[in-house]
Amino acid sequence: MPVPDVSVRAALTGAARDHHALTDTEAVVLLAADGEDLEELAALADAVRRDRLGDALTFVVNRNLDGTLVGADPGHVRDLVREAAALGATEVCVQGAVPAAAGAEGYLRLVEVVASTAPGIHLHAFRVPEVLDAAGRRGSSVREFLLAARDAGLGSVPGTAAKVLDDDVRTVLNDGVADLPVARWLEVVTTAHEVGLTSTSTLVHGGPETPAQQVAHLRLLADTAARTQGFTEFIAMPSPAGPSPRAVRALHAVARLLLDGRIDHVQAAWPKHGLDLTEQLLRGGADDLGGLLLDGSLDPSAGQEQGTTLTRADAAALAERLGRPLRQRTTRYGDPVRR
Repeated sequence: MPVPDVSVRAALTGAARDHHALTDTEAVVLLAADGEDLEELAALADAVRRDRLGDALTFVVNRNLDGTLVGADPGHVRDLVREAAALGATEVCVQGAVPAAAGAEGYLRLVEVVASTAPGIHLHAFRVPEVLDAAGRRGSSVREFLLAARDAGLGSVPGTAAKVLDDDVRTVLNDGVADLPVARWLEVVTTAHEVGLTSTSTLVHGGPETPAQQVAHLRLLADTAARTQGFTEFIAMPSPAGPSPRAVRALHAVARLLLDGRIDHVQAAWPKHGLDLTEQLLRGGADDLGGLLLDGSLDPSAGQEQGTTLTRADAAALAERLGRPLRQRTTRYGDPVRR
């Protein structure tokens, strides 16, 4: 790829003038910002965040469950959801395929169990591969399954499994075997939005993709959001290769600029970055801390991120260091109903 004929300083000047007018070339250049340029980029992104959302640092109280581990045992799911609700969770997240032993309607039954156990809780469940699996098992279209799941109590779907929205990169990440095509991923997520479900949006970065492919991914998310208004937030997650803190900060800042007005919230995923880098991200365009990820005591291993829990005191201390008010939110960024 040719070196873009624009400097970081010129790109920063253009972004400060009108970040909505950033070209792809300028966005790629900004992803390489370092030193004083990076600090200026972060400050600009944080100003855009403040103008869009104000200063509140938000978080959600949630419990993650692994569908593969718990999906065939409705009684156990009921106990875990009851415990999560008692601990103050407003969201239960389920990722991972429901075991085949649960039958053709296993996914729907899981939704029904959660919804009937805690009617006020938001169920955030089933990535695109799981939606496709659920529809295939019951012999229905994706739209038919999502409508049935929505009616049974599903509130939103995770936007994970997006990886990088580039078919060539996805093939590389899948050990040379063609992965779920980008068009199919977008079709499923768009259908979820069309039937009234929201979703997160994600990017796994720092692997074989180029900066230009990162920008193209962000543009594709922004364009989809403009059509569906269905994305609640953007979450950047580091690949196993481990992007540098500099690259992580630059990506979050550029994401804030490119997604502004399309996807309001940029989450600093603290379990992926650690609290020190998370604090820097929250000073550089991110506004949301994500979930506390309650373990509970009944069966901590039922979640994929066992032992990765943030306390309210930890969140409050972080907000104090940032000089920003802390606000608990719901999955869709509303205010929780106090029980």
